[in-house]
Amino acid sequence: MKIGEKFLITTDEWFYAPDGNSYRSVHGTVKGIFTDKEALGIETNRHSSNWYVQIGNMIVAGCQIHYVTKTDDVDLRPPKDAEDGLPRIYVAD
Repeated sequence: MKIGEKFLITTDEWFYAPDGNSYRSVHGTVKGIFTDKEALGIETNRHSSNWYVQIGNMIVAGCQIHYVTKTDDVDLRPPKDAEDGLPRIYVAD
């Protein structure tokens, strides 16, 4: 990943974004890749991730990253199997 470029990160688990909805992916500009101490202000133990990615207004734990795709644009239409009709990609920028 390159700082300042846009990526789509797909996570292993659902997460809640600042808008209160749950997502499996986040799209935005990568602002940094940090250690646990830099991102959280503490050193985690061996049962936690020790690196984090800041993408837009979110920080994603390295252990939750499943796929990373460099892309400037994403299709925000909800998937056909989405029962609630909501998109599954959070736009963090």
